[in-house]
Amino acid sequence: MTPASPAAAAFPNGTSHLAAPQGTDDLEIGADGNRLPRATTRDRVALAALLVGTAVLYLWNITVNGNANSFYAGAAWAGSRNWEAVLFGSVDPSNFITVDKPPVSQWIMGISGQIFGYSSASMLIPEAIMGVASVALLYATVTRISGRTAGLIAGAALALTPVAAMMFRFNNPDAAMVLLMTAAAYCTVRATSRASLRWLVLAGVALGFAFLAKMLEGLMVLPALGVVYLLAAPTTLGRRIWHLGAAALALVVASGWYVVLTLLWPASSRPYLAGSTDNNFMNLVLGYNGLDRIQGHSHADGPTDAALDEFMRQNPSLAHGLGGGMFGSAPGIGRLFAGEFGAEISFLLPSALIALVVVLALRGRAPRTDLVRAGALLFGLWLLLDGIVLSYMSGTVHPYYSLAIAPPIAGLVGIGVVEAWRARDSATVWRAITARVGLGAMIIAGGVWAFVLLDRESSWLPWLRWAVLLVTVAAAVLAAVPTRARRPVAFIAAGCGVLAVLSAPAAFAINGDTVAHTGGGPSVLPGHNTSGRDTSGHGTSGHSSSGHSTGGGGMGTAADSAQLDRLLQSSSARWAAATNRTSSAASLELDARVPVMGIGGFSNDPTPTLAQFQKYVADKEIGYYVVTTPRESGTETRSATMATDGFGGGQRASGRGSSVTAPIGQWVTSHYAARTVGDYTVYDLSARPGTGTTAASADTTSAQQNSGTARPETHSTTRRRTHHLAQS
Repeated sequence: MTPASPAAAAFPNGTSHLAAPQGTDDLEIGADGNRLPRATTRDRVALAALLVGTAVLYLWNITVNGNANSFYAGAAWAGSRNWEAVLFGSVDPSNFITVDKPPVSQWIMGISGQIFGYSSASMLIPEAIMGVASVALLYATVTRISGRTAGLIAGAALALTPVAAMMFRFNNPDAAMVLLMTAAAYCTVRATSRASLRWLVLAGVALGFAFLAKMLEGLMVLPALGVVYLLAAPTTLGRRIWHLGAAALALVVASGWYVVLTLLWPASSRPYLAGSTDNNFMNLVLGYNGLDRIQGHSHADGPTDAALDEFMRQNPSLAHGLGGGMFGSAPGIGRLFAGEFGAEISFLLPSALIALVVVLALRGRAPRTDLVRAGALLFGLWLLLDGIVLSYMSGTVHPYYSLAIAPPIAGLVGIGVVEAWRARDSATVWRAITARVGLGAMIIAGGVWAFVLLDRESSWLPWLRWAVLLVTVAAAVLAAVPTRARRPVAFIAAGCGVLAVLSAPAAFAINGDTVAHTGGGPSVLPGHNTSGRDTSGHGTSGHSSSGHSTGGGGMGTAADSAQLDRLLQSSSARWAAATNRTSSAASLELDARVPVMGIGGFSNDPTPTLAQFQKYVADKEIGYYVVTTPRESGTETRSATMATDGFGGGQRASGRGSSVTAPIGQWVTSHYAARTVGDYTVYDLSARPGTGTTAASADTTSAQQNSGTARPETHSTTRRRTHHLAQS
């Protein structure tokens, strides 16, 4: 057993390295021969407390979110009814079209629905479990790099990050993607410590499935993993390159099998792949969910940036109603620190950046295979690459995308605090000074930035920002005290400083358990609930605790839709109804629990054509055609026009064709009679075609729906019209 260092005395079970007997596999922590001691009872209790606490935070009151994002909830309901819908991620159980993402997240929710039946709980509890698993994996990863204390700090930091506490209670694909990215990082650390081909191949497999969760975003960690293994694995350069090639092959196989499946499966007998222009998965990868997202063409027939800015400028109440969670701030280096982004991800970001610099400085002269430096590089490169892309991407960007950088931020904080503490009493003067100053800087940066973020919500817990600021400033000073006689004081101060820094994001995270997060742009800001709306009681819609939509993510209210629900439930057609866009279709089918066809998919997919739709109608496969009826009348406005047609649907940035919804709507309204049901105009497609609508209000509605002209709308009606844009 190696002698315990002074740092080991302060962190007796978390940071000391004990030499293990030969033949003890899987205990390595560094390439220098040091090994992680076996866990004591106290270690196991601490880990259990971390994971149980995370589970309570993520599971408590989780069904307050109802259907959460109804677009993905519709697919989860479809998956609970049909295995082909599970496989492809279809929005409806009759398998007309998929969601605009790969299906890994839908597999998890769909299988849960198959087992337990569809409900808010069966859909969202698996998301929370993935959050707990992500925390456990990050703990294991950081523990192998810097010890159990570092692992506990990193795990707690991830669990309490506001965007993590929100999105691991939500049904977007980000939860599954981040779990798989974190798993890939864990496998890479295992591989790097021993030059293990097996673990590196497993990292490739995890990344392959991360790709199938959210495509290229799931691969943003790939460069960091590859660089770290190439630089630090304890074997020859040739073997490192060979191992990376094998891992790349594993990634291709793990993701490519699904691509091949979509190519071999006859397109006529599977759902259309939403987001693609030609029903081809690779078109979706390289276009809609690839470079188009970064370059600003993520919704090819959706809004231009200028149109979107103009819409929000003319509708400030709508922008507030949708909350900061719907759209990110302007591209630039400050995006991650501003507005909703800042509240969701940036509490620990300054501390993480300082930690990266401090650890690299302290380990700069270590051997090439030093695992601590390799771990800091892994998390640092992951954070910088993904963070820069998030900061500068010009397409529609939601603040919750920042969940992808929550693990590296938390990992750097855990490693940085422990490594700085270890080196603060180093015999080498520059190392001791670097460690003391670095530790103090991490604490005070976290406290000052927390004060700034909390001050933006000045009426919410006003005492908290001052308490965090005062404690962290005092802790930073005391933690940097060099005198050995005051070491216990410094230890207590450092601990209090870390707790104070974590208390601010913890307050946001805990507050999130008390409010509903639904729709396409959830917000962590206190005082906002469904899609970021104010909780003052003036919201127009939401979700019931049973998981049924009450309008928050769909096109009507519970009172308005009851008649429509009964009407659609009376249909025995393959699709009880058809309506424009899958987001609207998902809301309708969640209300009525019947299959609904989403014409034009999520963002103007070229399906079905008019001829295909006419054939569906002739074959009696569609019961009704449903459109929304605005209540107010008045003069036309530019913003209302954009809302009606999906924020100015004329953009053709990616060469997508003109909308299929207009000719279908024109054909229906000219051949079938209309009737008003609540907030909807309904056309019975099972009736014999006639001479068109008989109600003037229905004529006006169809003209608005298909020609792009519209009446000014209320907050609630416009919000329903714009809901489909916010979902992705």
